[in-house]
Amino acid sequence: MSGSSNLDVMLAGGGAAFIVDLIVYPLDTLKTRQQSRDFIKTFADPSTKTKLPSRQLFKGLYQGLGIVIVATLPAAGTFFTTYEAAKTFIGRHGVPLGVPQPLVHSVASAVAECASCLVLTPSEVIKQNAQMLQQRSGSSRRSASLQALHQLGGSGAGSKLLSGYTALVARNLPFTAIQFPIFEFIRARIWGQRSGLPRNGAGFDTRQKDNLLETGIITGTSAGLAGSFAAVVTTPMDVVKTRMMLSAGSDRDVKQGAHDRVIAHQDASRYNTRSGLAIAREVIAERGISGLFRGAILRAVWTAVGSGLYLGTYEVAKGWLARRKEHDIGDESFL
Repeated sequence: MSGSSNLDVMLAGGGAAFIVDLIVYPLDTLKTRQQSRDFIKTFADPSTKTKLPSRQLFKGLYQGLGIVIVATLPAAGTFFTTYEAAKTFIGRHGVPLGVPQPLVHSVASAVAECASCLVLTPSEVIKQNAQMLQQRSGSSRRSASLQALHQLGGSGAGSKLLSGYTALVARNLPFTAIQFPIFEFIRARIWGQRSGLPRNGAGFDTRQKDNLLETGIITGTSAGLAGSFAAVVTTPMDVVKTRMMLSAGSDRDVKQGAHDRVIAHQDASRYNTRSGLAIAREVIAERGISGLFRGAILRAVWTAVGSGLYLGTYEVAKGWLARRKEHDIGDESFL
């Protein structure tokens, strides 16, 4: 992923993120609800003695999408712009000193993730609280994102909107550090086998611009495989992040998970200051080690689909923009 202007990178990254959000968002909502502390109490069918979820679990699967759309372009643009810049800088100065290419990709993705999380955390807090909202009959049909923002308002609103930043970084840093080296490795090997290029993938930028369909398939497959593996490994951090962000909400005009709502309502500031390690211990005490992997299958599926579509669409969009720019330059030269 090199050789493109910052504007191209932002447009390609933002467009890819928007398309993927629309497709996989329902799976993300189901994962958030499954990881909440009172999944059974909130979403179990009261008419049965089983723990089967009620229809309420599958209602409002696109709640909170509005804030995601607003945050998509700046967050994705920040990540990809930082990633490209960091990868180029580290590669230029580190590779001649013998720094392995996977380490270059890991460090670059880590730097990009820290920058992106600063933009993403407030929208993630609003989104996850919106995903948990259950509309009372006869209540207003306001946007779920606005309702979640309302219940996060009041004193300490700033700290609430930034709650879970460390957990988000703790999840995303290992995720990207695992995913991107594996993704770059698999992609380079596939391109090498198909076109006889070196194993490090050098020289496939030209091939990518020439065949966008092949680029999308190879990139999507590589990203999907790498992303699903990284998703399973980092699920414990995702569970902790979800708990921390849901605790930022309080009970106002909507019904939310009972325990998360009561704790947040009674002493939100105290609960928000709890460390991720303390929350992880609490999850283990409640459900054992398996509790830290709650939602792992859903997370692996939607990450495989999402990462494949995201990075596949990103590379296709970036290649198309680069090819169009070359075409425009050619036209100008002809004139």
